[in-house]
Amino acid sequence: MATKENDQIIKENSCENKMGLPFVLEAFTSNFRTGGISNKCCGELVVLGKVCHLALVKRILENPLFKDLNPATITAKSSHTWTNCLALIDSPSPST
Repeated sequence: MATKENDQIIKENSCENKMGLPFVLEAFTSNFRTGGISNKCCGELVVLGKVCHLALVKRILENPLFKDLNPATITAKSSHTWTNCLALIDSPSPST
């Protein structure tokens, strides 16, 4: 069952303890609603890691509160958020 798999990944990687609540809420908004994600939150997301990011998104999609959301759309938005954050963190920042 997918729920058990996601829970195992989340537990083994301490995913729920790696990001502060403000960053979790911002990432959630970026993935499940409309809105962007700040550079600081992107940094937190990249530190969280892709495995945790995907497992947490899948766990949220399994929640009955979000049954009306299209999983394919959320997965695509989640992937887009991850890719953008990774590119942002990997690119050198301009000097000020």
